[in-house]
Amino acid sequence: MPRSSPFFNMDTSTVLSLLRHTGNSIDSKHSKKSSGSIGGGVLKMFKLIPMLSSGCKMVSLLSRGHRKPLLKDYATTGTIFGFRKGRVFLAIQEDPHCLPTFIIELPMLTSALQKEMASETVRIALESETKTSRRKVLEEFVWGIYCNGRKIGYSIRRKNMSEEEMYVIDALRGVSMGAGVLPCKNQYDQETEGEMTYMRARFDRVIGSKDSEALYMINPEGSGQGTELSIYFLRSH
Repeated sequence: MPRSSPFFNMDTSTVLSLLRHTGNSIDSKHSKKSSGSIGGGVLKMFKLIPMLSSGCKMVSLLSRGHRKPLLKDYATTGTIFGFRKGRVFLAIQEDPHCLPTFIIELPMLTSALQKEMASETVRIALESETKTSRRKVLEEFVWGIYCNGRKIGYSIRRKNMSEEEMYVIDALRGVSMGAGVLPCKNQYDQETEGEMTYMRARFDRVIGSKDSEALYMINPEGSGQGTELSIYFLRSH
């Protein structure tokens, strides 16, 4: 259980309905671990990023000749990326071939997020304190950010992507899921911020109400893992 909850001022039934979605997956995960099964999982790949060699060309190879998603379904695509020495970005896309519908810089370093992943289960919550519901939840701008129950600060949703952010989204256009390192656009960025790391996965999207949505990561078939990463969007009243 998290040490504190970001949902203290939210409607209890709404939060429970979102959390209940992961219950069976988490129980399945623990039972499979106890039976000795071993699985990969995209989250585990991201934790290994510090061990990857410089200038990984995997993304370039995957993107070449694939201008559309490798997997076609109705799952939402979520991408977490950032320089090794910089902050983490979160981008949400309905289709990997389209621009993100939501992108935000989280108030935490890439290295800090990788440490959180040592707990095997990562829950990121974004809470808006806006008092109106005229906009959809993901259209809000100012968010309080929580990671595994701890508040880490505030952030503002981007209206427009920077050149660097556009470069990452375009480079990953042909990638449906995975984690790795992208070649930097210039030598200066690599020397000052380190390499650009990324983790991309497909998510089940659950709409709890007009004020709450959740994304639950879909692990690759045969990985032997339950849900490892959940992202919640909540609007308080």
